[in-house]
Amino acid sequence: MINEVKEFDTKQWVKARASLDGNQSFLTWTGAIYAFVPNEKKRRLFKMAGMSVSRCIPNPDDTWEFTSRELTYYLDPDTGEILHKWENPWTGETLTVMHVANNPVEGHFKGTFPAQVNGGITTFVFDLFSTYPNPLAEEPKFAEYSPQPTYQAAELFKLTVPTQELLDPEVVSVSKMLISWDRIGPWVPWMKMGNRPGHLIYSANGLKVKDMTELPQVLQDEINTRVPLYKNAPKAPLDSDMTSWTYFKQNFDAYLAGERFPLPAAEE
Repeated sequence: MINEVKEFDTKQWVKARASLDGNQSFLTWTGAIYAFVPNEKKRRLFKMAGMSVSRCIPNPDDTWEFTSRELTYYLDPDTGEILHKWENPWTGETLTVMHVANNPVEGHFKGTFPAQVNGGITTFVFDLFSTYPNPLAEEPKFAEYSPQPTYQAAELFKLTVPTQELLDPEVVSVSKMLISWDRIGPWVPWMKMGNRPGHLIYSANGLKVKDMTELPQVLQDEINTRVPLYKNAPKAPLDSDMTSWTYFKQNFDAYLAGERFPLPAAEE
């Protein structure tokens, strides 16, 4: 049967996303970011390259804690080089680029997870819609950057794995996982778009890799020289979550000073 929907338990999802043995797992993705503005043609603003290093930790009640660190770099749309400054095409202002450096990103896995089974492959589909108060909205100093009272975005994930490995109780981490990720969200604060209409559309794909040496070279170089913290996932949940909005708020003075992002982060 094509696209037969089956339920998978938490352990099966954990070995797809990470690993059952507590070892860390790496994902990487590449793609493009577009501006979607009413009455304007498509504009590709950036290429991107990103990674996540994660760990799943079991609880006595058969639930699992997920903890991770992730990076995404905004790259020149033509050359693919890391951007440190960006000229806003709507305002003409040259701005400091604040790359994504989320430490940590966490979650709690429980219950069952539906997926589409097509013979030898199984695809988990997650259409996630987030709406919550914008952490920057109440402070006047952020009015030019992100004044909207509500943060609202959609992230659409598809994760495809070998069915046989998913069902095999001897496998602790699937050897292959392909990822498709699309995101529709507001202008990120560092772009200094204020209340200008429009959204960002992210389109990316990627895969699980065996270790850091299989990440794109641009990410390996950055991690080895500037942010070695991202060599490893946290050993235990940190009970918090970092987003681009909270990172911007936390490092606003460094952004105004024109410092290079992400800020250096030493290995634990």
